[in-house]
Amino acid sequence: MILPFQNLTCPLDAAPLRRDGAAWRCPAGHGFDVAREGYVNLLPVQNKRSRDPGDSKEMVAARRRFLNAGHYQPLADEVSRRVLAGLPPRGEASCLDAGCGEGYYLRRLGASAVARHLALAGVDISKWAVQAAARQQREATWLVGSNARLPVADATLDCVLCMFGFPVYAEFARVLKPGGLLLQVDAGPDHLRQLREIIYPALKPERKGEPRVPAGFGMGAHDSLRFTLELEGAEAIADLLLMTPHLFRTTPDGRARAAALTALSLTVDARLLVLVRDGRSVASGSAG
Repeated sequence: MILPFQNLTCPLDAAPLRRDGAAWRCPAGHGFDVAREGYVNLLPVQNKRSRDPGDSKEMVAARRRFLNAGHYQPLADEVSRRVLAGLPPRGEASCLDAGCGEGYYLRRLGASAVARHLALAGVDISKWAVQAAARQQREATWLVGSNARLPVADATLDCVLCMFGFPVYAEFARVLKPGGLLLQVDAGPDHLRQLREIIYPALKPERKGEPRVPAGFGMGAHDSLRFTLELEGAEAIADLLLMTPHLFRTTPDGRARAAALTALSLTVDARLLVLVRDGRSVASGSAG
């Protein structure tokens, strides 16, 4: 069962926000309207680095088509399993997907948690991504916002997800309860290697070494999930390229080679890192 998410804070003064009809308001009177799709924009214009930050409408549409086709479902199911195993066994719990995109991983978590009481929220800097997420699932709370200044109260979350995103560890530590989990997923050294070998003249050597443990956390676990993905049809391959940074890093020749493909066998190689919030306090509003 998905519960209302109650721990939002005002992006202007960090005061608690309360739902008031079709808006969220803080005690100082700052108000943030709920869009007709069901999301709320908590990214003040002064905190934007561009007029339309984050993924474009076209990138979001490509990611929605690709993920909804189930290509990354083994990864989503493993993430859901680990989150549910790490949450308190009884009572209510809250989880934030920091950099939620169009909401696929949070939707899979909600579908896997039918016997649990979870408050779910997703935040992304792209208005188009959050809009798409809200259209596909109304039960979770969807927010336009930034990982650098999460609109969430201190020490209120049981779990933070960061899926192929941009972690801001000081903010994640601030919003997590002591003992709360950060589940971070990044690309492993062989992730989409076959596609990268086609679009790039040469691959950069991978950096090796153990994952670092950021301040405020202890190591929980780190390992990998690998599986083979068979893509059929030019559209699915084009969607994959468009939803990754590789489209903008490769050359026109590389993009042309990818566009000529009609089938591709790929390795999905994801690094899963679980960090546990320790008991030390973090200053409110830090965003290191």
